Amino acid sequence: MKIFSFAALALFAAPAAAFAPANINASRNTSLQAKNAPVFDEVCETTGVTLKRFMAEVAMLNPELSELTTLFGAIDTACKAITNLVKRSQLPSSETLGLEGEVNIQGEDQKKLDVITNDLLKRALRFTGKLGVLASEEEDTPVDIMPANAKKSEIVIDEGEKYVAVFDPLDGSSNVDAGIPTGTIIGIYEHDENCVIDENCVGEECTEQEAQCLANTLQPGTNLVAAAYCLYSSSTFFVLTLGNGTYGFTLDENIGEFVLSHPNIKIPETSQIISFNEANTYMWDEPLKKVVTGWKAGTGKSGETFSSRYIGSMVGDVHRTLLYGGVFGYPGDTKNTTGKLRLLYEGAPMSFIMEQAGGLSTTGTKRVMEIVPEVVHQRVPIIMGSKNDIQEVIDAYAEAGAN
Repeated sequence: MKIFSFAALALFAAPAAAFAPANINASRNTSLQAKNAPVFDEVCETTGVTLKRFMAEVAMLNPELSELTTLFGAIDTACKAITNLVKRSQLPSSETLGLEGEVNIQGEDQKKLDVITNDLLKRALRFTGKLGVLASEEEDTPVDIMPANAKKSEIVIDEGEKYVAVFDPLDGSSNVDAGIPTGTIIGIYEHDENCVIDENCVGEECTEQEAQCLANTLQPGTNLVAAAYCLYSSSTFFVLTLGNGTYGFTLDENIGEFVLSHPNIKIPETSQIISFNEANTYMWDEPLKKVVTGWKAGTGKSGETFSSRYIGSMVGDVHRTLLYGGVFGYPGDTKNTTGKLRLLYEGAPMSFIMEQAGGLSTTGTKRVMEIVPEVVHQRVPIIMGSKNDIQEVIDAYAEAGAN
């Protein structure tokens, strides 16, 4: 195990390719994409099965994923704890309302619940023994999760740990005081086995090796092993993918377990619902503006007249889109050319879930899952949802580019 200073993290400001050799990344991408999807059986399709039983069955059928059982056990517990915090946050005796008084790395005021849920997830993941590095919306940089090395100025790379976790601890927290649905987004990547630091290196000699290990966090969505979100709303939902379909669980508070309620979710291929902040329409790219205008007028490719449903919380909007069909988006515009959603721990995990349910996710010109992050908190335009409708958006951008 090697501890090193965050001085090397200045390299995060540069493209990942600057410190991660292309041939290593290329071979890693190829190997991960070539892996077969995990095998599921009838137990994994039976409603009422608990999340623990589901993961145990997956581990039995796919021994290479057995360590994920421990990891998802910790995430399961964290989501249950967070849903209780969110429920109690409105009580006068609660100390979770309001602002923390700090600003996160995005320049956003941190809610008290942001900080509490971030710490809760770190603690839950810390003792699984399966993680070496994690990155969160509320952290300036990827952090070490082991208690003996928990200083913010240091990070630990442990070659024995298999996974890298990225998460947004409480998406939509800006509206939590008003009781708006919120959620937790999680992505799990494999830890690069080539991450080796020479114990004898000194000072700047270690920089290249350290940066290469930290690049474990800067992986494209195509490298995701698993992704999940928890939605805290009328019920508490836990939706996950392991690369073989998307599965939804609902918390049964009588028994304290997530039970399978939506096996193998499939999003409708065509829809009639758009979910955008339409106040920004005038600032959108012309291809997107043209398509959305056609949908609202009923002159789009499907001929359907679309209606609008927008919560303003990504997890809530995507959950509805998965179940009912539709198009969710936070596109780039003249004010925010790269959009506002973060690629690593919002865009990529949610895109993985959406694609595994039969949908598509794009920036308009690129598949979100294929974009390699250059920095941890990189933003990206996102439009995702029903296959045929997203394809219409992609075609519009392609046509505009050709002209």
